Amino acid sequence: MRVAFYAPMKPPDHPTPSGDREMARLVIKALEQAGHSVQLACRFRSRDGRGDPAKQDRLAQVGDWLAGKLIERFKNDPPRAWVTYHLYYKAPDWLGPRVATALDIPYGVIEASHAPKRAGGSWDKGHWAVTEALGRADWVLALNRHDLACVQPVLRPEANVRFLPPFLDPPALEDRDSVRASLAARYHLPMDEPWLLTVAMMREGDKLASYQVLGKALNHLRDRPWRLMVVGDGAARAQVEQRLGRDRVSYLGQQPPAALPAIYRAADLFVWPAVNEAFGMVFLEAQAQGLPIVGGLTGGVPDVVRVGRCGLLPTVGDSRAFADSVRALLDDPIRRRSMGQAALDRVHDHHHLINAAQALKDLLS
Repeated sequence: MRVAFYAPMKPPDHPTPSGDREMARLVIKALEQAGHSVQLACRFRSRDGRGDPAKQDRLAQVGDWLAGKLIERFKNDPPRAWVTYHLYYKAPDWLGPRVATALDIPYGVIEASHAPKRAGGSWDKGHWAVTEALGRADWVLALNRHDLACVQPVLRPEANVRFLPPFLDPPALEDRDSVRASLAARYHLPMDEPWLLTVAMMREGDKLASYQVLGKALNHLRDRPWRLMVVGDGAARAQVEQRLGRDRVSYLGQQPPAALPAIYRAADLFVWPAVNEAFGMVFLEAQAQGLPIVGGLTGGVPDVVRVGRCGLLPTVGDSRAFADSVRALLDDPIRRRSMGQAALDRVHDHHHLINAAQALKDLLS
């Protein structure tokens, strides 16, 4: 059946790469693999990142106008369902609930959070828009089990709510020795030292906070051999380089998606402190290439990284504990390789696109 798809935070074809954009694309792919025809309903971005009530009023007005246009557009040939991806107070859905009600079609949400503490604050309007949208939802799939407790109280009793493990479509594995030799030659990396890898945009806020934790942790590991590869770029690059330095750090810049699997494959350990991370798409991408993880115990990350089997998750924000976890795996290559294989197996068994497509097929049948 034909499904209208909308991502209020960032459309799936937005030029700036992010885990959110990648997951939106994967949701579309899963819907298509489940047998549905997906139509991108609108590219309207409803995000207000600064908590500006006046901006939220303007966004709501534009959303109301666009919803009217969509109702007129679809009235003679409506989709069979509306699916909104990623709903939260900074990026509410001003379109879907109104369009779905006018067309009398099911309204579903994939990944939603509800934050009662935002009521009456700078994002009050966005908060209540999310509350209203969830109250209209016929079904909700949570990619972060941590969000379910706050989402469920605002749903209708008959709404279908489930946990959907985050997923990806794993690419084929390349020969590790070959890609490692190629990267070593291209970026002048030492072949005889363990390669640590992090992949993240460089921007203010939680990303920069994670880079700061990582920098402090690496300072505790100067007595161990390692080389850190950093994939990413952004407005905060200067601040990131200040926190990580250049000694034993190689900045690979922003890489095209097609180049990332080989970079993951060549590394020995993926390191990312995950400050306020929802679940961390990069953790799935790394594990899909057989890479063990040192992350942070926060949000939905434990749903993605099985602690003690696929990686280690020290207390989020604790640079000393993070360093201890990295040291433990640097000093034990056998354990590190075992975790990498377990991570690879777990992605294929529990976080594969096929699993998500089947869940969506069951839900929308």
